Amino acid sequence: MYRCDRCGGLVIAAARSDHGQVEEAYPPPRTVDADLPEKARAYLAQAINSLHAPAGAVMLAASAVDAMLKDKGLVDGTLYARIDKAAADGTITGDMRDWAHEVRLDANDQRHADKDAALPTSEDAERAVEFASALGTFMFVLPARVRRGRTPAPGPPTL
Repeated sequence: MYRCDRCGGLVIAAARSDHGQVEEAYPPPRTVDADLPEKARAYLAQAINSLHAPAGAVMLAASAVDAMLKDKGLVDGTLYARIDKAAADGTITGDMRDWAHEVRLDANDQRHADKDAALPTSEDAERAVEFASALGTFMFVLPARVRRGRTPAPGPPTL
């Protein structure tokens, strides 16, 4: 059993004694899918790696959301406007819009050091990262998997 440097939680790891390399870990490490755009992937990875610092994780998760929207061509105006435009044009659902605004507002509280806003909790950070991950899956990962799945497998060579 080990203490995770990322989150401070406990991790159980298993390794074969003959080479000592970890083969399994519980819970498994969180990864960021390679199908996400580069900037969004970097922000989301940093958010995951900073879950032990909830304010930072929330701001990074909001940056990942913003990067995803910009990659879809939604670059004009504020993040508020980009989120609403994404919902209006069907890029995201109404429920996703509402959750995106919650993440945006939580990040704004931290970025502007709002004196009346409470510091985010670990649960708040987890929720923001969960949304950014889900949004990335919806906008980029699933469409990429569908494209790959629809690509015909190479057949036998013709003579």
